[in-house]
Amino acid sequence: MEILWGLMALLMIGFVMWPVVARRRAGLRQVLPGDPDGADPANYGFVRQELLDVRMPGPDQDLLDVLDVVQRSQDYRAAKQLLAGTEAEGEVRWQRVQAFAGAASLELAKRPGGVDESPGGQWLRVWRAEAPKDAGGAAVHAEFLVQQAWRTSTPGTDEFRIIMEEARAACGDAALLAPGDPIPYIIELSVARGLAYSREEFEQLWLKILDRAPAHMGAHLAALHYWCEKWHGSRELAYSFAESAAARAPQGSLLAAMPLFAVLEHLPEVNLVRSFYQSEVVTKAVHGALFAVHEARPDDPMLAHVRHLLVFFLVSGERWAEAMDQLVHVDGHVGALPWSLTSDPAADYAIYRALAVAGYEANGGSPATLPH
Repeated sequence: MEILWGLMALLMIGFVMWPVVARRRAGLRQVLPGDPDGADPANYGFVRQELLDVRMPGPDQDLLDVLDVVQRSQDYRAAKQLLAGTEAEGEVRWQRVQAFAGAASLELAKRPGGVDESPGGQWLRVWRAEAPKDAGGAAVHAEFLVQQAWRTSTPGTDEFRIIMEEARAACGDAALLAPGDPIPYIIELSVARGLAYSREEFEQLWLKILDRAPAHMGAHLAALHYWCEKWHGSRELAYSFAESAAARAPQGSLLAAMPLFAVLEHLPEVNLVRSFYQSEVVTKAVHGALFAVHEARPDDPMLAHVRHLLVFFLVSGERWAEAMDQLVHVDGHVGALPWSLTSDPAADYAIYRALAVAGYEANGGSPATLPH
């Protein structure tokens, strides 16, 4: 299971290899208000830093159990069965496809193979060879190629382009095996970013996704990253996309939180001072995300992602009680933005958690007054 500890850098919804991680990490550090030294999160039943799970934003025990079986036995059949039983249009299937692809990619990186050793991730190759018509295996293979391109080569090089073209073809193969499945097209969003699709090409791809899963938040987040990266310096396009998604979000959809993800994407471009996090643009985006969380189903697989992002912005804006309310729901798992952008997600999360506790107690709060 040790290979799982690297999964969240690759796991979630199209955020594969986000650029400018170093600048984002600096941004996390610059906005910290207050002093957490006197706070003791253990008084609130929070998990100790060394026990925080950095693999996922929230629990998916079925996925972890299957990954354990696959990696110990090198037998793909448990993964095939899990994907076959996972709703095609839902967020969970997308997350699980990314997890299996990430596991195979990380295995290969750890054990590239040689004269006396077979390469890691062999179970994925066997899966494709023995079940070439299986839509789940085809999707995992396409995502594996995307992750390999970002992991092993440099954008703009011939090697990167060749792998991305192979991934594009694999997306097409996966789409043919499951015409109503949005996953192959969502995977292609990363290809669109890597190969710098034109706006017309991207919009044609995006329409295919909207036809199949119009409220898929993972797809929207991947598309947001394309808009942010394709036209540098045009924050307006990214914000417009996010706000349009929020405006047409169906009742109970977490798409209402999209503007807050757009703000996160552009943190390096703004003045990282405390007043920014209390500004109108951030306040409006935070309120939208809070509304989305309040209206969402308790079992929405994207809920933990939004809560983690809210922790970051609420602490930065010194909204301590609201931050504590989010922490109660997500504590224990930290494989989510913005923590997964850093080299030590648990440490960064723990700093913000301690700040929330310190601010909460400085304003009269205590374990007894915190709703659970």
